[in-house]
Amino acid sequence: MTEPLIELRNVTKVYGGGVLSREATVALDDVSLTVQGDTPQIVSVVGESGSGKTTLASLLMGFIAPTSGTVRYRGEDVSKLRGEHMREFRRDVQAVFQDPFSVFNPFYKVDHVLTVPIHKFRLARSKSERTELMESALETVGLRPDETLGRYPHQLSGGQRQRITVARALMLRPRLIVADEPVSMVDASLRATILESLRTVNQTLNVPILYITHDLGTAYHVSDHILVMYRGTIVEAGEVETVINAPKHPYTQLLIDSIPWPDPTRRWGEERVERTEAFSVPDEHGGCRFAQRCPSAMSKCVTAPPPPFLSSPGHAASCYLYADRPELPKEDLSTLLTLAPPEGSSIKAS
Repeated sequence: MTEPLIELRNVTKVYGGGVLSREATVALDDVSLTVQGDTPQIVSVVGESGSGKTTLASLLMGFIAPTSGTVRYRGEDVSKLRGEHMREFRRDVQAVFQDPFSVFNPFYKVDHVLTVPIHKFRLARSKSERTELMESALETVGLRPDETLGRYPHQLSGGQRQRITVARALMLRPRLIVADEPVSMVDASLRATILESLRTVNQTLNVPILYITHDLGTAYHVSDHILVMYRGTIVEAGEVETVINAPKHPYTQLLIDSIPWPDPTRRWGEERVERTEAFSVPDEHGGCRFAQRCPSAMSKCVTAPPPPFLSSPGHAASCYLYADRPELPKEDLSTLLTLAPPEGSSIKAS
């Protein structure tokens, strides 16, 4: 098996707790994730606001350092990368951000966003080669160069600006694209276009994508595997069809039940899980972080955080409801989140 492109090994990220702020917030708690970088799959990371999704993305891209654990690129600690190794990392792992307008300097034409990486990474040897590279990238995401180049950011729509950021990432021929809420700030009519651009890139150029979103609908339609997070922890992981159609963790079940369905006979928010044991959860405890909101909370839920249990092959849920199933060691949970399933794994490739 080849060296993973990038790994999170038992990473925890804590904000605050210093001299100026004594209150500490655990944004990510002992999370592991492995990206092989050689398979064209899309893995979605979903969860409500504050679940740790953006912190996970920032760690993967090397924008912030973990409080504990390590982030590794090709086996090397990202925090120790220097010179050419850092340049290679920046080229291999590209980002598509939430706000397409913040990427652009309003005083420069949009060409500037494309020419800077060409110059920095020495992608073209002449002006004509640079122009050809820019035009090819724009056409790949469905933009016409003659209607895009030479304009200022405010002269383009939000969807066009977002697709330019995708084109910028493509020019570098990355090994991974981290898309952090790429369609949350554009209207509904443009979301399908942008997601289609990402899917095209994924399938035609074999670039794996980590798609971070709070929108289960788009995650279901574009991804192959899904990872559900709650308050900095992984609560469920597996193939998207399995997780969405047969969710195991009560949090995932409630997330899916909150989606409004175009069916007048089905009530919005209708409970699909019921309390299995009457139990009052104390305010402070060292168990499952979802216990106070969980309709299935039991006494054991507050004693210790539940480990991942294999509810079915390639599908894990961190919940004591499945304590009779095989337990997956926490350090091995990343095998369910790996874009390329390891040899001998029971995970089905999409």
